[in-house]
Amino acid sequence: MNRLYTSLSVVAFALSVFVFSNDAQAELRVGAAVTNVTPPQFPVFVNGGMLTRSANAVNTPVNARSLVIESGNSRIALVVVDSCMIPRQLCDEAKQLAAQRTKLRPDQIMISATHTHTAPSCMGALGTDADPTYVPFLREKLAEAIAAAEKNLQPAEVGWGSTQAGSFTALRRWIRRPDRLVNDPFGNPTVRATMHAGADWDNVTGQSGPEDPQLSMIAFRSKTGRPLALLANFSMHYFGDKPLSADYYGLFCEGFKGRIAAENGLPVDSKEAPFVGIMSHGCSGDIWKRDYAIPADKRVEPGIDEYTAGLLDLGMSAYRKITYRDEADVEMAERRMTLNYRVPDQQRLEWAEGIIKSMGDKGPTTQQEVYALEQIILHERQSTVIVIQALRIGDICIATTPNETYALTGLKIKLQSPLLKTMVIELANGGDGYIPPPEQHLLGGYNTWAARSAGLEVQAEPKIVETALQLLEQVVGQRRRKVPSSIRADDAALSARPIAFWRMDDLAGPLAADASGNDRNGHFEDGVVFFLPGVAATDDNQTWPGNRAAHFAGGRLAARFSQLGDQYSVALWCWNGLPLNARDITGWLVSRDHKHGTSNFGDHLGLTGGEAPGRLVFRYGKGLADDRIVGKTQLERWQWYHVTLVRNKEEVTVYLNGKSEIAARVSRTSIIPEMFIGGRSDNQSNWEGRIDEVAVFDRVLTPNEIKQLSQK
Repeated sequence: MNRLYTSLSVVAFALSVFVFSNDAQAELRVGAAVTNVTPPQFPVFVNGGMLTRSANAVNTPVNARSLVIESGNSRIALVVVDSCMIPRQLCDEAKQLAAQRTKLRPDQIMISATHTHTAPSCMGALGTDADPTYVPFLREKLAEAIAAAEKNLQPAEVGWGSTQAGSFTALRRWIRRPDRLVNDPFGNPTVRATMHAGADWDNVTGQSGPEDPQLSMIAFRSKTGRPLALLANFSMHYFGDKPLSADYYGLFCEGFKGRIAAENGLPVDSKEAPFVGIMSHGCSGDIWKRDYAIPADKRVEPGIDEYTAGLLDLGMSAYRKITYRDEADVEMAERRMTLNYRVPDQQRLEWAEGIIKSMGDKGPTTQQEVYALEQIILHERQSTVIVIQALRIGDICIATTPNETYALTGLKIKLQSPLLKTMVIELANGGDGYIPPPEQHLLGGYNTWAARSAGLEVQAEPKIVETALQLLEQVVGQRRRKVPSSIRADDAALSARPIAFWRMDDLAGPLAADASGNDRNGHFEDGVVFFLPGVAATDDNQTWPGNRAAHFAGGRLAARFSQLGDQYSVALWCWNGLPLNARDITGWLVSRDHKHGTSNFGDHLGLTGGEAPGRLVFRYGKGLADDRIVGKTQLERWQWYHVTLVRNKEEVTVYLNGKSEIAARVSRTSIIPEMFIGGRSDNQSNWEGRIDEVAVFDRVLTPNEIKQLSQK
C-alpha cells in the first residue's frame, strides 16, 4: 500500500477516534439469519437476460441473508437477497410488513439484491416479466428474514476488514474506435463504448472507466469471540451459472461459513446463533470478471468454484486481521428523490408504436422489439422515485445506490465519505437500471439505451452521489473528505513553476482543475472519461488508490492563455489507445491555434499513422508537407511516454522520455491564446487514449528540467 493512502488511513482513524470516543455509546447488539427464498413451484421466470426464459430446477438455493443491528434506541436492518434486482414497490411493501412484525421502522431497513442472473424474476426488465407467483412469496420471505434476524439479537462486537482483489474484477465496457461505431436498437450509429468490445483489440482504444478492486468486510462476533456474521462487499458483476443459482455470491457466503466453522471448531450448521456470511454487490455496472487487457492466449479463465475459492482466500486473510470494538452507536438516514426518465421523442414513440402494433399479442422476441416496448413503458411512466440511504456503525459507514452504478460512482462516494471505512452497496431499495456518469451517456452502448434497465435522466448519477454524500455527512456528523490528489511525486512539475498544471485526476468534468495555484482551470469537452489508471498507478491491479488519468475519446481539454508568448513549453504523459495504422494521424496531443480551424500560425504536436506510424510529429501552420517534422522513435500502443514540446521563438524541440527527438528551426512562431490538449484546434484526428500530468510553462524548459519531469 502506498504511503499517501497509509497516511490517509492514519488521519481518518485518528479523526474517528476523536469523534466517536467522546460520545457515550450503548452496547452493540447484532442478530443474523438466513432465509431460503427458493420458489416453491416451477417453472419460474428468470431475470437477467434480453428475452424471457424460465427455470425448472434448483442448482443452488437462493436466500435472503439478514442482519439486525442495535445500539441504544437505534435499530436497523440489512437484507441482501439472491435476486437480479428488486423493484422499489416490492421493497417498500416488504419493509412495511416487517415493521408490523418487529420493532423496526420501514426507513431503518435496507433491502438489496446480489444481481445473480440466475434467480427468479421479481421485477420486469427488458424481455422478462416478473413471475406473478414468486413476487408475493418473496415479499413474505423478506419480512420473515428481518424478523428472524431480530430474534437472534445478542451482545456483539464489530470490526472492519479490507483487501485488494484486483485479479478478480475488470472493466467490461471498452471504448470503440471512432471509425468502428455500431448501431443502437433504434438504428442509429451511436455505440462508441459497449460491453465486451475489448475482446477484439483492433476495435477499441481502451477501457471506459476505472475498476474498484476493494473487497471490504464488516464483521460481527459475540462478546466471547464467537463469529456471528460477515457483511462483505465487492464490485464484480455476476459470474454466470446454471439456473436457479445464487451465483458466486452464494458460494462465497457458504464458503466463508465453512471456513469460519473449521477455524473455530464450530459445527457448520449450528442452530444456536449460526454464523451468517453475506456478500453484497458493490458498484459494478461496467465490471465483469474477464480482463480484456490481457491477451486471450494468456488469460486464465477459472470456473465459478475456483474463482470463488480464490476470492475466499483473500477474504479470509483480511478477516483474520480484523480488530473489534464492543461499543458502536448506530444511525441511519434515508432520502427519496423523484427523477425523470429519458422518455422517447415523438419520432421514436411513433417508431415504437408501429413495432408493438406489428407484434400483436406475442411478447418481444428480438432486441428491437424489446426496446420498442421499453419506449412505451417509459412514455407511460415519465418519472420514478428512488431511495438513497446511508448508515453508520461506530466508525464504519455504508451508502446505497439504486441498482447498477459504475465503479467510478462507488469510488466517488468512498473517496469523499467522511469516514475512510465506507462500503457502497448497489441494487439497494429498488431496481432503477444502469446509472452511468453523464459523460458515459455520450459514448452510448447497452448501459445507456433508454429502458427500465437504463432509463433515468442523464444527470441522475451526480444527483445520487451528492445525496449519498449528504446522508453520510448527516449520519457521521462530519463534512465529506477532500479527494486526495493523484498519488505521484509532483514536486518536479510544481517546482518548475508552471503557469498551469492539470493532474488529470478529476472525478468528473467539465472542469479540469489547475494544481499550479494560478487558477488556470481547463475545460473538458464532451468525449472525455475520467479516473482511469495513470502513469504511476503501481498499486494492486494498478487501479485504486493509485495515480489517475483522463481518457480522451473524441473530446479535448481546452484552455486559454492570453499572455503566453512565443517562448513556451508543454510537458505531459501520453498513452495511445488507437492501433497505429488506423489513420494517417494517430492523434494530436497539443494544439495551439484558433478554435474550429487551423491557421498559418498554429503549432500542433501529435503522433503519425499511415506507413511510418507511431512517431512524434510537429506541424506548424496549415500543415503542408514542408511544415511537418517527424521523429524517428515509434511509440508503442498502450504504453506510457513522456513528451515535452519546447518553443523558443523559431526553434522547436520535442523531447521523448527526457531525450531530444525532434529539433528544428521553423519560419513562423505562434502567440495564439487558445490551446487544446488531446486534439487539434479543428477537431481533426483527436487523441484516442489517456493523458496525464499536463504542465504548461511560459518559458523554455532546460534539458535537465525536462529530464526531471520525465521520471516515473
